[in-house]
Amino acid sequence: MDSFFSKIVELFSTPEYIDSLLHGFLLTLQVSYFAILIGVILGTVIALIDVAKPSKWLTVPKFICQVYVGVIRGTPMALQLFIMFFIIFAVKGFPSIIIAIIAFGLNSAAYTAEVIRGGILSVDKGQTEAGLALGLSQRTIFFKIVAPQAVKNIIPALGNEIITVIKETAIVSMVGMYDLNMAAKDIGSGQNMASYIVPMFTAAIFYLVTIYLISFVVKRIEKSLRKSDLRTEE
Repeated sequence: MDSFFSKIVELFSTPEYIDSLLHGFLLTLQVSYFAILIGVILGTVIALIDVAKPSKWLTVPKFICQVYVGVIRGTPMALQLFIMFFIIFAVKGFPSIIIAIIAFGLNSAAYTAEVIRGGILSVDKGQTEAGLALGLSQRTIFFKIVAPQAVKNIIPALGNEIITVIKETAIVSMVGMYDLNMAAKDIGSGQNMASYIVPMFTAAIFYLVTIYLISFVVKRIEKSLRKSDLRTEE
């Protein structure tokens, strides 16, 4: 136990170790942020195409979106990352962080698309029919009636997807990227068990604090959006 605490003191009193952890944490945040951004934008487009009324112009796009979502959700994230790094972007000198962002962004888009699609379809069709009966356009009905209700329904699931992306980025260490997970491994490598546990424990704290903050923000947003609901908050 004394060795464990001495290693904690050593870690936090050694500038090189702290710099390594912060550098790795920054890369984790960068990959996560831009991947989530891509996921939300592309996922929204896919979801809107999927729920749009069938037409000859949308037949091919709908098919492509369905195949894309099926393939991405049906294969492991690690495999997708390896394909991106060693096949699609197997170009010497291509920035690793860009490849990682694209890989995680495309993966997140498939799951985000399903979250948004489910949120849109959860809105009662009767409200759309009522809007049409009042003479409102499809565009007005969607943005003024359907979308606001769908957003309230998707916020919790979208928050879970954001958390999942952040945690999944830990596998970038498998392709040699120096993220938070790799930094912890590097600090603890070649040392005894206590030395290895301490940096891993510290990295876990970084993840826990980040996830807690995101969960807190998501819950606050959800609560704010549901102020008009009859449901009472406990």
